[in-house]
Formats: sequence, C-alpha cells, structure tokens
Amino acid sequence: MPKFDNETLMLVFVAVTGLAVLLQAVILVAIAATLGKAVRSIKEESEEFRASVMPVLENTRDLLAVSRDLFNRVAPKVESAAGDLAEITRNLRAQSADLESSTHEILARVRNQSGRLDGMLSSVLDAVDRAGNFVTDVVSRPVRQFSGIVASVKAAVETLGRRSSEGRPTHSSDHDSFI
Repeated sequence: MPKFDNETLMLVFVAVTGLAVLLQAVILVAIAATLGKAVRSIKEESEEFRASVMPVLENTRDLLAVSRDLFNRVAPKVESAAGDLAEITRNLRAQSADLESSTHEILARVRNQSGRLDGMLSSVLDAVDRAGNFVTDVVSRPVRQFSGIVASVKAAVETLGRRSSEGRPTHSSDHDSFI
C-alpha cells in the first residue's frame, strides 16, 4: 500500500480541484455557447416578427391618419347637416300647425256656406212648392168649375134631348148625383 503523506494528499486535492475547475469551465463554455445560440435565435425571430408587424403598424398608422383626416373633413358637414335637419323639422312642425289651423278655418267656412246654401235651397224649394200649389189651385179650380159647367150643360142637353124624344122627363141617376 502506498503511503499517503500530506504532500500526496495535497497533490490529489489540487488535482481534483483543478479537474473540478476545468469541468466548471467546460460547462460554463457550453452554457455560453447555448445562450449565444438562443440569443441569436431570439434575435432572428424578433427581426422576423418586426419585419412582419412593421408593415401592419405602418398601414394602421396610415389608415388612422386617413381616418382622422376624413373625420376632420366630415365632422363639420355632419354637424351642419344635423343643424339643417333640426331646422327643417322645426319649419315642418310650424307649417303643419299653420296648415291644420287653415284647414279648420276652411272647414268652418265650408260648414257655414253649406248651411247658408241649404237655407237658400230650402227657401227656393219652399217657394217653388208654394208656387206649384198656387198654380195647381189657380189652374185646377177653374178647370173643375169649367168641368162642372160642361157636365151640367151636357146633362141639360141630354135631359132636353130625351124629353123631346120621349115627351116626358125622366130622372137619371147621373142627374141626381150632379145636383
């Protein structure tokens, strides 16, 4: 068995410590290499992401600028149109109220005139009716009287004509009803 003195043990400890430091250095170099690859990979992916996102952001900025410009140009016109529409609505309400009052006034006048016309037509028709009754009375009374005279003359002629042909008077039922 070999003899282990302090120097040998020290030498063994120094060698083991050196190997441990060397092993740590190798592990650190491997970690550094891996981190370098990861950093490069992340950097490449971030560049790809930036390349794909930047056009979208620029398009979005352009779109926002155009939208803002459009809004700035259209906003006063929309406000003006809204004001004009409110004014038109107020005018229409006022005109419809005027039209309603005019319609009521015209209807009242029409009712008044139709009442007057009804009264005038009633009085004319009443006058025509009275005139018709008057004419009927004026014409029919003389006609009845004339008709009565003619009937009496006829009866007298018939009576005289029968007397002369028969020689004696006869009483007719027609003559009795006339007298």
